[in-house]
Amino acid sequence: MTEQLQLDSGLIRISDDVVSKIAGLAALETPGIAAMSGGLSEGWAKRLSGKNVQKGVTVEVGQLEAAIDLRIIVLYETPIHEVCRMLQQNVREAVESMTGLRVVEVNVKVEGVAFKDDIMDDVPQRTK
Repeated sequence: MTEQLQLDSGLIRISDDVVSKIAGLAALETPGIAAMSGGLSEGWAKRLSGKNVQKGVTVEVGQLEAAIDLRIIVLYETPIHEVCRMLQQNVREAVESMTGLRVVEVNVKVEGVAFKDDIMDDVPQRTK
């Protein structure tokens, strides 16, 4: 589905994929978020690069509003409720400021906890 805004100068269409990508990037930039989760069917959570940032993000875009669902993995020893509130705020602000849509809800499902060492194991080591 594509979002459409009727303005005096014409019609603007914003695809669900664009909203999803904005939400995913904002989520990964939130402190305390270890990764997005691809869900059980895609296996354990994976640290995502920009090209796969939409995994773990589901959006519903209407004519003027959007609803966003996020599946995340948080870092161990971070206050989950605080990280999730910050995540909701960051995603809402990013989507609203970039698209002009009103975000009516940002639902967060915490699917796991990751240790910093686990994340560092996933980062490729540089060779000399």
